[in-house]
Amino acid sequence: MIYSIKILWLLLKTQIRSQTQYRLSFLADVFTTAIFSSIYFLAFALILQRFETVAGWTLGEIAFLVGMTETSFAFMDLLFSGFDPDSFSPMVRMGSLDQFMVRPVSLTIQVLGSRLILRRMGRVLEGLAVLAFGIVTTQPDWTWLKTFYLPVVLVCQVICMGSIFMMGSTITFWTVERIEAVNILTYGGNELMSYPMNIYPRWLLFIFTYFVPFIFVNFYPTLYFLDKPDPLNFPVFAPFLTPLVAIGMALAAYWFWGYGLRHYQSTGT
Repeated sequence: MIYSIKILWLLLKTQIRSQTQYRLSFLADVFTTAIFSSIYFLAFALILQRFETVAGWTLGEIAFLVGMTETSFAFMDLLFSGFDPDSFSPMVRMGSLDQFMVRPVSLTIQVLGSRLILRRMGRVLEGLAVLAFGIVTTQPDWTWLKTFYLPVVLVCQVICMGSIFMMGSTITFWTVERIEAVNILTYGGNELMSYPMNIYPRWLLFIFTYFVPFIFVNFYPTLYFLDKPDPLNFPVFAPFLTPLVAIGMALAAYWFWGYGLRHYQSTGT
């Protein structure tokens, strides 16, 4: 395990050094990414000024929702870039994945360290800024448990969305090309979790509660942090299911990844 972590750090450090070689260009990329990412929330905030609330949620409360999911998704998109189906499927199609498989290093570690796009740090900073705005605006009643649980939730969100990336890449072992349905769960899931879940129709709510349990990843923890009443009348422990959901999705993704590797056949390219 320690050896694998050292290899992963060396792979990532190499990419960090190459992408930060020209400091001014790198900082400009990060700043530009942060600005473009913030435009969406600014536009939403201007629209919400007209309606004041969305299903009883104020701008500050939605900023808390958006800030958490933007921060975690952006960090996941940075850390799991190698498992992004958009970049992983060409590796399968062109046969470059075969080179990874003959090396005496875990394939999972190699894929994780194969791609790192540092300019996405700009989106992480934008997410943190929106989250800070939400915290300042709503002024939650912080307890020691809430203070400890907030970073736990953010880490769990990274794991959940990264697991979807991993499963999406595994599917390309059979399809070769990426399938758009994965983007519905990743980028679409990020958008879905940015709003109060009770605004969605019952059939969609059912899917993202019992099949892909995103409702416990962002919505219910936010209800807990902001001391908001539960409009869906779930049990009182619902906000604390986030770690269990993250562990379950991670185990499912890792099992599926292993299953895909055992049945992988090179394209022969």
